[in-house]
Amino acid sequence: MLSDPLVMGGILLAVLLFLFMMLARLFRKAGPHEALIVFGLRGTRVVKGKGTVIFPLVENCRQLSLELMSFDVAPKQDLYTRQGVAVTVEAVAQIKVKSDPESILTASEQFLTKMPDEREGLIRLVMEGHLRGIIGQLTVEEIVKQPEMVADRMRSTCAEDMSKMGLEVISFTIKEVRDKNEYITNMGRPDIARIKRDADVAAAEAERDTAIKRAEASREAAIAKAKADQERVLAETLSQAKQAEAQRDLDVKKAEYLQIVKTQEAQADKAYEIQTNVMQQKVRAEEVTIHQVEKEHEVKVMEAEIERRDRELMATVMKQAEFERKRIETLAEAERQRLIMEAEGRASAIRAQGEAEADIIFKKGEAEAKAMNIKAEAYQEFNQAAIFDKLISGMPDVVRALAAPLANVDKITVISTGNGDSAGMNKITGDITKMAAQIPALFETLSGIPMSDLLSKVRTIGDKAPKPDAKAKGIGQ
Repeated sequence: MLSDPLVMGGILLAVLLFLFMMLARLFRKAGPHEALIVFGLRGTRVVKGKGTVIFPLVENCRQLSLELMSFDVAPKQDLYTRQGVAVTVEAVAQIKVKSDPESILTASEQFLTKMPDEREGLIRLVMEGHLRGIIGQLTVEEIVKQPEMVADRMRSTCAEDMSKMGLEVISFTIKEVRDKNEYITNMGRPDIARIKRDADVAAAEAERDTAIKRAEASREAAIAKAKADQERVLAETLSQAKQAEAQRDLDVKKAEYLQIVKTQEAQADKAYEIQTNVMQQKVRAEEVTIHQVEKEHEVKVMEAEIERRDRELMATVMKQAEFERKRIETLAEAERQRLIMEAEGRASAIRAQGEAEADIIFKKGEAEAKAMNIKAEAYQEFNQAAIFDKLISGMPDVVRALAAPLANVDKITVISTGNGDSAGMNKITGDITKMAAQIPALFETLSGIPMSDLLSKVRTIGDKAPKPDAKAKGIGQ
């Protein structure tokens, strides 16, 4: 009986775990770097930064990355500036899908079924077209010296087209600008010459200033060295005098300290002896007290051990024996009740089964007897018309049985010779009719009773059967 709740609890726990697993498989989560595009029975919706339940068969979802896309924008053809100079520009664009639901839906319509390379190819075509238009409005000097201005124009120009695709330009950086005619290289030569000239002048002035500073520093160093030597000699003299005074004071202090130390040592030795005697007396008293406490503690420990053993004996032996006796009695009583109930149940089942089978046999025999009596009474009421009716109504079954072999014939080819009834199909149907006419002879052969004798014993057509009262009166007379 205790196992039934455990089994039910295990089944319930398994069902709950199964439901949780199914719910976990249906629950889809979108991380901070992606969005889920859910479409199906409930329409199209965007799930970002949270989770949702996707019902199978009626809904589906696709992931759309919101991460930053970085790719090079480098047109293969030369770009022409406002001056007509052909330049090659290489830049890097950082683009991502906007975070609002409307832009995410727009981007999913444009790029959800495309591979990353296809998506970047479409965006790169748009960026290269705008870059070509912006370069055509600027000079080479503006492109080289003001790359931030070019990047700002690119972001502002591409914003509308990118927004139509649900994207935004995070950054646009020009990596390199070069040309085949060395226009950019020659553009910097005047500045290079000027800078080189200024550098040479500055170097000469720096060497002059360095020499002047070096001479001034040497003079000031010599003056400082002489002054330092004078101050060093004076300081050494004063230091030696101070050292002599300090040594004298040190010797005096040493003598005073030595006298004080010896006095303190003598006092300490005497006090130590006195204190040692006092401590020895206290130690002896404490040892006696400890010995007495240990004896008392040992007595208490022995008493506690005796009491523990008594309780252990009661708990392990007496209680266990009593529990075992009750358990055996309970099991014996339960077994006896089970055997009694099983014997009574088997006896009741056997008795009920026997009664049911006897009742069925009795009812079946009674019904068959009644049916035979009714059929016998019905046959006694038959006249020649009934006999003819039975013969004629059974005739189709006989003819069908005689013609059954013909059903196995796949095809019959009839050749007519024109000899009346013995030609064509008449021959086949005539043979079947002759076979059917032999049925009465077959009946007489099997039963041993001629048909004429059987019909003479049956009431003729129109002769009514005597009434039940008349039969009874005839029997009484």
